[in-house]
Amino acid sequence: MNNYDSITIIGPTASGKTTFACQLAHNLDAEIISGDSRQVYRSMDIGTGKDLDDYIVDGKAIPYHLIDICDAGEKYNIYEYQHDFHKVYTDIKNRNKLPILCGGSGLYIESVLKGYSLANVPENKELRKKYEGKSLSELEEILSTYKALHNKTDVDTAQRAIRAIEIEEYKKDHPLEQNEFPPLNSLIIGVDIDRELRRQKISKRLKDRLEEGMIDEVKAILAKGIVPEDLIYYGLEYKYVTLYILNQLSYQEMFSQLEIAIHQFAKRQMTWFRGMEKRGLHIHWMNAELPIEERIKMVMALMK
Repeated sequence: MNNYDSITIIGPTASGKTTFACQLAHNLDAEIISGDSRQVYRSMDIGTGKDLDDYIVDGKAIPYHLIDICDAGEKYNIYEYQHDFHKVYTDIKNRNKLPILCGGSGLYIESVLKGYSLANVPENKELRKKYEGKSLSELEEILSTYKALHNKTDVDTAQRAIRAIEIEEYKKDHPLEQNEFPPLNSLIIGVDIDRELRRQKISKRLKDRLEEGMIDEVKAILAKGIVPEDLIYYGLEYKYVTLYILNQLSYQEMFSQLEIAIHQFAKRQMTWFRGMEKRGLHIHWMNAELPIEERIKMVMALMK
């Protein structure tokens, strides 16, 4: 693979990055490592868009990793992701296979590409009590006062914002040691989708997911004993559908508020990816409307 030790495919939600990554993996006999912060959870399939059918190409299963590795209700974090990623990455490389990192969780992806030093931050009950009851906008304002890099992309619930503040406060008194993992020399491909087309695809996909049984999926998770607050913590589909099931939103309110939230999420993803470029990562952007075969040829040319 010449100078590259892996390929990374990023893009906003509904850009078609998983389909592209699977087709590319089929061509290169590669394996995919998910870079999605919510696809790690079992039972959360429709709402996280796992699209596992994409991992079958011409009748052949594409090996994938870091999907369905923990139970719904748990709070998996970036520290765990970084360690799990490197276990999988090392295993793939030791088998002389090519790893393709694919996802839309910018900080998760950047943490492994740049080898960020991270801490396993414990829960701070005092801090959580202090910020309990504050609105998301108030918490975002507090979070903006910290200079360090933190994940703004997924901060769409008060619980997540408090967790982000918790991490920043912990880092004040616990300086991070030397990086535990080296940065990766990865060929980074960005799926560039027109804003209006992205909006259309998001809206259509939301309708499709609801028709495919997303509400029943959330009901089934709640029926297992997962408390609503733990599902709301995950944001987006799981937040709004849970609120609908709890009769706190009408169906139309759930749909319209969720649709807006997903559009805002996609915008934040793109802001993060542009920030990655400013922080020194070179992204080769490819138009999502180009045929996949053409994009695969472009990747091959870049690898030479």
